[in-house]
Amino acid sequence: MAADETTMLLAFLDYQRATLAWKCRGLDSDGLNTRTAASSMTLGGMMKHMALVETGWFSRSLYGHDYSPPWDAVDWTADPDWEWRTAAEDTPEELRTLWEDAVTRSRQLVVEALADGGLDRLAVRTWPDGRAPSLRWIVLHMIEEYARHNGHADLLREVVDGETGE
Repeated sequence: MAADETTMLLAFLDYQRATLAWKCRGLDSDGLNTRTAASSMTLGGMMKHMALVETGWFSRSLYGHDYSPPWDAVDWTADPDWEWRTAAEDTPEELRTLWEDAVTRSRQLVVEALADGGLDRLAVRTWPDGRAPSLRWIVLHMIEEYARHNGHADLLREVVDGETGE
C-alpha cells in the first residue's frame, strides 16, 4: 500500500496481468473461443493481442527491436487484426506460452530500462511527430490496456462458465 513509484506501477501492471491469466485459466479451445453479444472478441484473441502489445511496447518501441516470430511474418497493413483473428487456430497451450513468454521478456526489458534511466528513459522508436514516450508512459499505458481488456474478459469468462470476480 505504500512504496516508491516504480514498485507501485509495476505491481499494478502485474496485478492486471494476473487478472488476465485468471480469466483465461483452465479453459479449453471452446472456452477461449467463446464470444458474447455482437463482439468478435475472445479470451484467446485477447491473450494473443496482449502478447503482441507487450512485445510492441517493451521490445519494439522501448528498445527498437524488430518483431520476431510470429509477429514478423504478418502483413499488418493488410490484416491489422491478425492476432485476434488467428487466435482460434492456436491451441490453449500455444496461446498461454506466447503470452507468458512475452510477459517474461517484457519484465526483463523493464529491469534493463530501469537500470538505464529509470522511468524517465525514453523509447527508441518515436511517434510521427518525433516525440518518444517514457518508460513511465509505457507502463501506465500497459496498465490501462490490460484494465480495459480485463473488463471485456470479465464478461467473456462469465459467459463461458459463470465464473466471476477478480
